[in-house]
Amino acid sequence: MSLGDFLSQSGSKWLRDEGPDSDIVISSRLRIARNLAGQSFPTIATEKDQRYVLEAVRQAASGSAVRRLGEFEMLVLKDISDLDKQVMVEKHVVSPALVDAPGGAVLLRKDEEMSVMVNEEDHLRMQCMLPGYQLDQALKMADELDDAFEETLDFAFDENKGYLTACPTNVGTGMRASIMLHLPVLVVTGNINRILSAVTQVGLTVRGIYGEGSDALGNLFQVSNQITLGQSEQEILSNLHGVANQIIEHERVARQHLLREARMRVEDRVCRSFGILAYSRQIDSKEAMQRLSDVRLGIDLDIIKGVSSSILKELMVATQPGFLQKYYGHEMSPGERDIKRAALIRERLRMDSQGLK
Repeated sequence: MSLGDFLSQSGSKWLRDEGPDSDIVISSRLRIARNLAGQSFPTIATEKDQRYVLEAVRQAASGSAVRRLGEFEMLVLKDISDLDKQVMVEKHVVSPALVDAPGGAVLLRKDEEMSVMVNEEDHLRMQCMLPGYQLDQALKMADELDDAFEETLDFAFDENKGYLTACPTNVGTGMRASIMLHLPVLVVTGNINRILSAVTQVGLTVRGIYGEGSDALGNLFQVSNQITLGQSEQEILSNLHGVANQIIEHERVARQHLLREARMRVEDRVCRSFGILAYSRQIDSKEAMQRLSDVRLGIDLDIIKGVSSSILKELMVATQPGFLQKYYGHEMSPGERDIKRAALIRERLRMDSQGLK
């Protein structure tokens, strides 16, 4: 199978498509946590409890309300290979925590913009993920999915506290909204720490590309709400929008300033990174992400032409260990992955130069 076909068939829709403000906002995600009334939280649930929840979700998913939202498939994680689970984590379809959760499963829509993690920290974690800056649309989709399940499932709810969750920080709306931002110039100019420190003062949190505890590889940062209790969904989004708009503006202004004051330095950096990606014979994941970040900046600043702007999103996933091994069809040592990663990147760049994408 060609790389183009493989990326098309195995990549999530949010990885392939562009959205509003996609020069800086890579993706928007909306996650809603729900638990079944009268059932133990997954953290203390027995195997029997887990099976009950899984069957209840399976039956609800077969109902007309959920089926109206698209074609879904239930995947029980114990029946899936470790490699396929790793690929789903790399695509942000499931969390690393779900992979290790007893009785875990995921209900996955065909385009992978909608997914429902079952028996993770909560009984259901419904997720909608869209390209670019589309938090409001993601909330609309998540609400539709929530309403569809609530037609047949009774969720744990308290009139004063709101939706009840395993972790107290999610009680209330049970909603976590986040955007993934590409902020290379704020990093280069040393302004990123000051800005992200200010973000935490207004009830938001900043994480790496794979959530809590992960690194901000490729100058990618996830900004999300911390508070779920005492605010409505719209109030939470309004706060996130206000901060996100300021960060986006800071990055745009910084890009234009750097281009005016140090254009040759910027061109040299992005073109060097393009050259390394186009000709290197081995590259580790950390360097690959940094070079891809430079190339994406070069595309956005119109320095590099003829390369798809989706290349950063595609390759930030396709160059990860699980995805690499899935594409090449066998397990690899770290050293072999570095060689195959370089080969895959070269092949992907050739696709654009030959007009194959």
